[in-house]
Amino acid sequence: MKAIVWTRYGPPDVLQLQEVEKPTPKENEVLIRIYATTVTAGDCEQRSLKLPIWYRLLMRLYIGLRKPKRITILGMELAGEIESVGKDVKRFRKGDQVFTATGFVGMGACAEYICLPEEPEEGALAIKPANMTYEEAAAVPVGGLEALCFLRQGNIQSGQKVLINGAGGTIGTFAVQLAKYLGAKVTGVDSKGKLDMLRSIGADQVIDYTIEDFTKSGETYDSIIDVVSKSSFSGSIRSLKQNGRYLIANPGPSQLATCRIGMAPSLCWQDWQNTSNSSNGWNSSGQTEAIVAPWSPGWKKSLVGSWKSSKNKKVKLDFRSCRSAGSWNAPLDGWFANVAWQEITNDYQKQVKLLSTSQ
Repeated sequence: MKAIVWTRYGPPDVLQLQEVEKPTPKENEVLIRIYATTVTAGDCEQRSLKLPIWYRLLMRLYIGLRKPKRITILGMELAGEIESVGKDVKRFRKGDQVFTATGFVGMGACAEYICLPEEPEEGALAIKPANMTYEEAAAVPVGGLEALCFLRQGNIQSGQKVLINGAGGTIGTFAVQLAKYLGAKVTGVDSKGKLDMLRSIGADQVIDYTIEDFTKSGETYDSIIDVVSKSSFSGSIRSLKQNGRYLIANPGPSQLATCRIGMAPSLCWQDWQNTSNSSNGWNSSGQTEAIVAPWSPGWKKSLVGSWKSSKNKKVKLDFRSCRSAGSWNAPLDGWFANVAWQEITNDYQKQVKLLSTSQ
């Protein structure tokens, strides 16, 4: 079969079209003929290693110090048709049209075929909604599920004001549409070239970050979802209403450090299961909680503490990375929780009508 092979770290020309061996499904796997995939910012960052030094080192340690070895075919989401199944597979059969996320550990979507377990450990596999094309379905998993995760964590309500920083990207475009579906008044922040697109998908207001700093406008919001994690931490806190929520998709070391310093000395370790099952993260004393979720697979604890701004404003800080800590009932390794997938799929079947009619 043909595949786009990642030969070394660097610019786009390190990707080469090559003939590779067609995979054979194991007893618990399905073989998928891929009809559509995506190229995300994450794929490009991984290929080039244009990442913070500490993260670059971790990537090399896992994938290969000098060149990619453990992962040689990029691509984390796809849609296609099942060509064959292993003898232990129960939920799928030949001919099923599916969409899926491979997870960071495996990747491999930039090829003609891929084998995936029926129950992926760090990804997700589901039947494609009938009213979606392969191209539409392939673009849903990464951005769509991350956006849905953060909106749920933010407990977005009708009439609330929500600001999305980085609204024109993979996660942000879904977040804008889903927030509008929930009845929120949405402000999208991105570069000038994306503002018309953001208006077309429902943003009530748009801000060109190269001209205006939303943290200095005086406007306040019920929730701020920072996808790109480049806004001022203190400025974002000042831009929240009382009991507002600040959700950071990809917290950097400085933001994590800021939160740790700001929360001292009220830090405590708390069982993640108890935290996630409490009333949306609010403790019984009425204090808001900051949740710092590590990226490491299998972690079940999170750093929790209360935060008050200099004006004694109570806010909730949530540093959850939905790609690695978003499971209510199980640890998550990679992009998706393996729990409630059917519920999420049903949500998207409802959202498809919204997304298709709004364009």
